[in-house]
Amino acid sequence: MSRIVGVIGGGQLARMMVPAAINLGIPIRVLAEREGEPAALAVAAYGSHLDLDTVLAFAETVDVVTFDHEHVPQAVLRELVARGIDVQPGPDALRFAQNKLEMRQRLADLGIPVPDWARVDTAEQLAEFLADHGGKGVLKTATGGYDGKGVRVVRDASEAADWLLAGEPLLVEELVEFRRELAQLVARRPSGELALWPVVESMQRDGVCAEVIAPAPGSAGNVADVAADIATTVAEALGVTGVLAVELFETTDERLLVNELAMRPHNTGHWTLDGSTTSQFEQHLRAVLDLPLGATGCRDEWAVMVNVLGGPTTATIADRYDAAFADQPTVKFHFYEKTPRPGRKVGHVNAGGDDLDEVVYRARAAAAFFEG
Repeated sequence: MSRIVGVIGGGQLARMMVPAAINLGIPIRVLAEREGEPAALAVAAYGSHLDLDTVLAFAETVDVVTFDHEHVPQAVLRELVARGIDVQPGPDALRFAQNKLEMRQRLADLGIPVPDWARVDTAEQLAEFLADHGGKGVLKTATGGYDGKGVRVVRDASEAADWLLAGEPLLVEELVEFRRELAQLVARRPSGELALWPVVESMQRDGVCAEVIAPAPGSAGNVADVAADIATTVAEALGVTGVLAVELFETTDERLLVNELAMRPHNTGHWTLDGSTTSQFEQHLRAVLDLPLGATGCRDEWAVMVNVLGGPTTATIADRYDAAFADQPTVKFHFYEKTPRPGRKVGHVNAGGDDLDEVVYRARAAAAFFEG
């Protein structure tokens, strides 16, 4: 009998693991916080991922635990490990992903290039860092935060007064001059096998990923080699199991710097659902079960993913199907059964082909049917 995969969290990442699990004949069960979450078809239990008893009770019904998000408390992770439960991508990897200060220090110890950074606990420390870095910096909460949340550009220590009053240490980084943002996804299984997808370019809108192009234009050669080397080093050094996304800045002076790490399938890998031989969701399941990894080549010369952000303000997503499907019959549509809300990721579209401009046009045109 196949080992049962348990997923903590019922969001869109868990939802997109479900078809891959069905295709492979892998039993999958989801712990969702409440009814109506995107992964509803596979929900086996409801409850908070913050509650130890809830998580332990769920974990006892599966063979390996993985995650839709990275926000399970360390105390819960430690108890899962103490009970002998198989936790992937691994408690150490999750710890570094959860705490940006620990992650920055670990990357620095590994010799991985990162923006200049410091821990700050006081306004005086922040003011000193800003003075040494041209009077500006990027301030981040050490834990939590995603899609632009928990991040702000500051030019004076007074702009951080509310965060400093909370009494938690903060991470401040230099404001990097970058040409574009890239992402390198890699999968690793416990026995050590690695598989990397092509490095991709991502475009942001208000701090949220809006578009992804695979492979990143002009990345063949040094950029691809350096991105792959960084991701491989991180995955092996942290003992990551499953999919790891390394978000990168390509600077104006032609360096690659690590911005963030995500120890799970990632928005910048959604193009793989239709554009790669093996999607990141199938690969994640293979990896956490220590099965041989699939090939990661592109099906077309170019693949483009465009997020549907916010959703329609009139009618429903389903009301837009007729027009969108008729207008863009070659585009693949993926929706998460989320209630539309400004800035919210409610779905994405994937397009592929040999002419990048034409592929970008088709993907944007398809997504536009569901916005506004």
